[in-house]
Amino acid sequence: MADIGQRRQLILGGGIAFAGALLLISLSHNFSVLLVALILFNPASGTFVSLSQATFMDIEPTRHEQNMARWTLAGSVGNTIGPLIFAIALGLTNSWRSAFFSLAILTVLSLVVLWKYRQLIPGTISHHDESIQSVGEGISNAIKALKRCNVVRWLTLLQFSDLMLDVFRGFVALYFVDVVGVNNTQVSLAITIWLGFGLVGDFLLIPLLERVRGLTYLKLSAAMVLFAYPAFLLVPSINIKLFILGLLGLLNAGWYSILQGQLYTAMPGQSGAVLTLSNLFGLVGGLIPLLLGWLAQNYGLGSTMWLLITAPIALLIGLFTHKS
Repeated sequence: MADIGQRRQLILGGGIAFAGALLLISLSHNFSVLLVALILFNPASGTFVSLSQATFMDIEPTRHEQNMARWTLAGSVGNTIGPLIFAIALGLTNSWRSAFFSLAILTVLSLVVLWKYRQLIPGTISHHDESIQSVGEGISNAIKALKRCNVVRWLTLLQFSDLMLDVFRGFVALYFVDVVGVNNTQVSLAITIWLGFGLVGDFLLIPLLERVRGLTYLKLSAAMVLFAYPAFLLVPSINIKLFILGLLGLLNAGWYSILQGQLYTAMPGQSGAVLTLSNLFGLVGGLIPLLLGWLAQNYGLGSTMWLLITAPIALLIGLFTHKS
């Protein structure tokens, strides 16, 4: 729908639903209301947040990597501020619901600004000789894109890269408690180091991409992670583990933004289709944590953590076999 000219309506409508879902979550005092709110929240987020990303990419089609780096930095700031918002909400009101209510208010304020400048949101941007005229044609074009090796390459590498991004982050606390055997304070420090150095890395990536090709940096970064990650698992010292954890957070910066930027570049004028294909591949990638959890339960978390090294290996194979 975004590729056939419904972009502005989708973003504004998604924003309204997004604010409504947050408000419902803040008011949910029974399971039914919370269930409805969460069912509404995901498609609202897709049309409001994800489609805003796609539009941001379409505005400057020759600077996908650089603008994705800016987008990722905004996400890292949110990841850092989010826990603080919940901590403040719990401290002031002794309820997590007040945090969602505050976010609903902030979303409404964002929508007011967005409505004021709504004419700046393009209805559609197409770089094809023939624009897409229907949803069916858009779906057909998305399916045709899967026949192109370059598109499948970036979609696949995005899923592999997530092993050292969101998947690794999800296991950090468990690893330090169950395998390393640290206390709650040290676990909190580990999470803070991971988020903090990731934020610094995302910030430094923006000026770096003005001077260095994204894929060149990505090759070097993946190679360094390939050596740093085994060291993180093998060293017995907690302090050294924390140091390497910060290094990993710094080195992983740019993985998502550069790969996603390359995907947008590979499909010019089809940013809506990019989101569709990313979501489809994400459904498969979403099963990876389930598999890793099953392996950890049966064979131990320490052994399972070694499987995450697949991420830099896959990146290096995919990048060195790619021809610009």
